[in-house]
Amino acid sequence: MAQVQRKDAGRTEATEARIGAMSWPKGGFTAAARAEALARFRAAGLPGKRDEYWRYTDPSSLTVATAPEAAVFDAHDEAPIFDGRERTVIAFVDGVFDPARSDDLAGAGLEISRLVEADRADLHWARDLYGVLEARGQVPVARPLAALNTAAATDGILIRVTGQASKPVHLVYYHEALSSDAVLHHCVKVESGGEVTILESGPGAARFNSVMEVDVAAGGRFHHVRAQGRDHARRAVTHMFGRLGTESLFKSFTLTANGVLTRNECILELTGDHGVAHVAGAALGDGATGAFLHDDTVFVTHDAVGCESRQVFKKVLKNGAVGVFQGKILVKAGAQKTDGYQISQSLLLDDDSQFLAKPELEIYADDVKCSHGSTTGAIDETALFYLRSRGVPREDATALLVLSFLADAIDEVEDEGIQSEIVARLEAWLARRRRA
Repeated sequence: MAQVQRKDAGRTEATEARIGAMSWPKGGFTAAARAEALARFRAAGLPGKRDEYWRYTDPSSLTVATAPEAAVFDAHDEAPIFDGRERTVIAFVDGVFDPARSDDLAGAGLEISRLVEADRADLHWARDLYGVLEARGQVPVARPLAALNTAAATDGILIRVTGQASKPVHLVYYHEALSSDAVLHHCVKVESGGEVTILESGPGAARFNSVMEVDVAAGGRFHHVRAQGRDHARRAVTHMFGRLGTESLFKSFTLTANGVLTRNECILELTGDHGVAHVAGAALGDGATGAFLHDDTVFVTHDAVGCESRQVFKKVLKNGAVGVFQGKILVKAGAQKTDGYQISQSLLLDDDSQFLAKPELEIYADDVKCSHGSTTGAIDETALFYLRSRGVPREDATALLVLSFLADAIDEVEDEGIQSEIVARLEAWLARRRRA
């Protein structure tokens, strides 16, 4: 059963206010899933800071009926990430599809359609996926903002992978309106033997709520790399729900720099033997440019034999920035030969920042190898002294140590070209802070 959240009159009133402030698509093939999701949302109510999985992160700006304004950021000094590579671009501006900035959706090994267009039909392959993994992910922890997304999503992309995709699909999210409130829901179905890379970039909106449901069949391979944009004032809550079949692969990496509030949730089920799931992230926050809180919440369930999971999260924080990590590995009875690993680390560049971590293991099998660790520390003064003694300026030496600290998370990206792009973004972020 899902974890029961405290219900009170205030929560119920706020929930109904949120419902009343939104428009609700009727849906075609999604109609039943939307109705069930709305019922789940009403039953759970909006999350509050007294809820166990929100104790470190105040969700009020994500739940208030009207989205708080967020200034539009102009990254004039930097070309958009991934621009130099061949890819299929699908663009949204404040949650609205922009055909002028998007490519033709046809691609080898791929079937791509928009949710709002496909949903006019009663039958579609996504009928068996839309809202399904999200609903499964509500147990044992309620995730009401994901249920709200399933019920209210205005658009999204549906991707069916039948073979080896010839190039990545790049979802680009533009923010142009001060008070935009975007809700997007994507579904990705990787058929047996299929392989695809999904790229995401950009802030999305003043307030952004996204869900991606990923079903990876036996032998399928799914790669995901996300860069969440440089907007200082944006707020975002994202959810990835994944189900992995036999000998399948799921790898996801997220780079986050700036933003008032970001919460990235990833909920994965390993349901076929010898599946592999890796989730990683690197976050950089500087409170000097405004409030910064970054929250990674991950829940991986092992329900098959011989599966491997990795959670690798690194955060670099300064000037009062706050980092949060909540990660759990659940090994069900019978999931023997499980190999589960979890690490969360923060590098605090001053005494004003903080990192809050809650790593968890829950194991019901006896032949497993599982571990978790969480550390918080400052720059290694010995290493810093060594570099400075060899003529490296303090700011450059600090940057080198920061990049070295983040390397384990970045290494989870398989494509070396994408790795290089991520490192270049990190170097640029550090360089801007040296100039500030």
